Amino acid sequence: MTRKAAVLMGLAMVAVLGAPPVSAHEAWPSGHGGNWRATHAAIYAIGNRIAFLQADPEIDDGYKGPIIVKGHADIDQLRATLRPAHWRWASPCCYSRRPISIR
Repeated sequence: MTRKAAVLMGLAMVAVLGAPPVSAHEAWPSGHGGNWRATHAAIYAIGNRIAFLQADPEIDDGYKGPIIVKGHADIDQLRATLRPAHWRWASPCCYSRRPISIR
């Protein structure tokens, strides 16, 4: 093997072995439910648009009504693309405890 080929092979090995994993810090993998952050940001933006339309008394209800209904439908579709939440704790939360009674 020539020196040039050996150097290129060494650089390729360093590039492959030295690269960090692509999804090392991603909590929600892209293959399961899409990009969680982008979907959450879209839901938040649509929710803000709906809130601003509902709060503006100058806009006619006949105009903003269909826009609000469509926004709610879009939010429902986006939520359907997300997978269900999985919690990190081993046991259920406070709902499994007996209620506290004060005498």
